[in-house]
Amino acid sequence: MAEGEGLSYCLIQILTSESGRSLFDSLVYTAAPDTSMAAAASMLKTTFFILKPTYKIPISSVFQSPFTRSIPNRLTIHHHNRLHYQFTRKFCSSQSTQEHSHRSRSNVIEILEERGLLEAITGDNLRSICTDSSLRVYCGFDPTAESLHLGNLIGIIVLSWFLRCGHSAVALVGGATGRVGDPSGKSLERPELDIASLERNIAGISDVILKILGNISMDNNSIKVLNNYDWWKDVKLLDFLKDVGRFARVNTMMAKESVKRRLEASDQGLSYTEFTYQLLQGYDFVHLFKTENITVQIGGSDQWGNITAGTELIRKLHQSDSAYGLTFPLLLKSDGTKFGKSEDGAIWLSPSMLSPYKFYQYFFSIPDADVVRFLKILTFLSLEEIKEIEIEMKSTGYQQNSAQKRLAEEVTRFVHGEDGLQEAIKATEALKPGSETRLDWKTIEGIAEDVPCCSLSYNEVLDLGVVDLSVSTGLIESKSAARRLLKQGGLYLNNGRVDNEGKKISVDDIVDGKVLLLSAGKKNKMVVRIA
Repeated sequence: MAEGEGLSYCLIQILTSESGRSLFDSLVYTAAPDTSMAAAASMLKTTFFILKPTYKIPISSVFQSPFTRSIPNRLTIHHHNRLHYQFTRKFCSSQSTQEHSHRSRSNVIEILEERGLLEAITGDNLRSICTDSSLRVYCGFDPTAESLHLGNLIGIIVLSWFLRCGHSAVALVGGATGRVGDPSGKSLERPELDIASLERNIAGISDVILKILGNISMDNNSIKVLNNYDWWKDVKLLDFLKDVGRFARVNTMMAKESVKRRLEASDQGLSYTEFTYQLLQGYDFVHLFKTENITVQIGGSDQWGNITAGTELIRKLHQSDSAYGLTFPLLLKSDGTKFGKSEDGAIWLSPSMLSPYKFYQYFFSIPDADVVRFLKILTFLSLEEIKEIEIEMKSTGYQQNSAQKRLAEEVTRFVHGEDGLQEAIKATEALKPGSETRLDWKTIEGIAEDVPCCSLSYNEVLDLGVVDLSVSTGLIESKSAARRLLKQGGLYLNNGRVDNEGKKISVDDIVDGKVLLLSAGKKNKMVVRIA
């Protein structure tokens, strides 16, 4: 063996060993991204891995940017192309923790499948790749409102499972595609949003995503929120047609389920703008694949056509089969109706649009037939613990709604954090009719946005009978109905049961001199503000 060959052989053996890989991982991780050191280390590391045929490494990992872990994740929102709002959040751990995470990474695909969160994947080898290397995955969110709602939560949960299994994630807000509107699952074209509303929605949704995922403790992972208007604003039509349009087959686009359904079911058909949506979303995947090293896109089952449009474009434009799609089932109740709707509308994830108390309360109305499935889908409890809850529900000593309470606690903690959960629990206990917990003005005002309210002057309320007050505020429709409810033990003033039909409001009844709380049964309430 020649001297040069011997040296090369030794270097290969050293650098492809466990300690050698750790050495180069450390070098790449600590080097500044704009220095030649990181680039040289990455190239050298890749070269030696390729030279050693017995050590297999996925293509996506070989070409992964060596310095992505050292860049703080950043969200940039463009307001009229002038103002920029940046949100930054970064999660990291020691190098030893990173190496341990790589060696012991759980199979996220198997976890999603076990919990009923997997509808389909574009390639079965994604199952093996997700345990061999760290993937970057993204999920898109349409900015149709200032907040995401409960139906969107499943996408955030799937992102969270990828994060918990040692991968990294990007949430993509459609600042550009939101101007077009996704026809998937829609019978009519969406109304066009003005720019101010769109940008307000983008900021609100981005804030919700960062706050929810920021409540999780994650090792060696980061969540990044991007706005696709940042790259679409520079794309020219002729360039798009030349670079992307020539690879799009119209017959394939027409065969997409969302397109066929609109053409068959709608008298108005499908506009050209909506028809091109799948190409826009597909190009988003191409852009993220190229610039962010993202190889997996996730979405609801109705997004399958849009996701495969992206994987096909990547295959044609970059001659690569290392891009994958994954869909999860839509959030439905056992009767087939959408989960996440109430009589008052959507169950919003932003506390400014729906209080943690109201969010928490929603889960108590979930039927027993759905609660175990939702524990698997919407929480991170172990399957063993969920099985124990299921067995307990069938036992003779089971306390009604205990499973719903656990579900409410877990989901509220995930969305609103521990402080939001404690706020919801405190309000729930304090506002429970018959509760001995002392009410205060702040607790009552905390639910004022979620229950009917009225304002009366001090003189109008003082010495007024509770029966009369219940009717004049609109809580109960008639005096006879109020008297009947009182005799049945269902009329409450500040959570205390009213037993005397002649009971009148006194100074001591007015909580902190500001409010009264009337209850007709357990659910119907009325907040009376004293002017």
